[in-house]
Amino acid sequence: MSERHLQDTDRTVDIQEHQTVYRGAIWNIQRDTFTIESTDAPMTREYLRHPGAVAIVAIDEQQQVAMINQYRHPVGQDCWEIPAGLLDVRGENLVATAQRELAEEADLFADTWSVLVDHYPSGGSSSEAIRIFLAQDLRGVPKSQLHIREAEEQHLVLRWVPIAELLDAVMAGDIRNTNAVAGILAAHLVVLGGRQARSVDAPFR
Repeated sequence: MSERHLQDTDRTVDIQEHQTVYRGAIWNIQRDTFTIESTDAPMTREYLRHPGAVAIVAIDEQQQVAMINQYRHPVGQDCWEIPAGLLDVRGENLVATAQRELAEEADLFADTWSVLVDHYPSGGSSSEAIRIFLAQDLRGVPKSQLHIREAEEQHLVLRWVPIAELLDAVMAGDIRNTNAVAGILAAHLVVLGGRQARSVDAPFR
């Protein structure tokens, strides 16, 4: 590997103990005891075992992004986010999940899809990996196919915001959701900066 090319790589470590200490409705808490090198003292780490997720920057021809606002109980705030959802449907591929979530949360279909960025929101405490897509050539979901929202999503608010305005909000610290921050910055580079987005077939861990 070139010294100038940085890339996250897999590593196999010696796991002495692997235990699920809490089983939740959506994710579990795992406790592992392991060593990285044979000379290391064993170390124990607890982390959230997560199925992964997708998120979507949906941008129209006027360079406006579909932003949603919903209450997030762990932080006690109404947060501005981009549509997103868990990889929790067996056999459903990443693009299909993104298409479903965009329709459910923003009442939108998109004819053109590409990959903006992949990220680990908190690699030190969770196995969660997220792929953020760019959705373009948008059209509304027919009224007969609209998703009936429940729980927090009942109060979801949708707003179209110019991407330049969103960039200002991110840099001012007014938008803090990790998917929104990463997606807005990456979309700005692609849509206004001329950077190339990746194919939806790009490998995803």
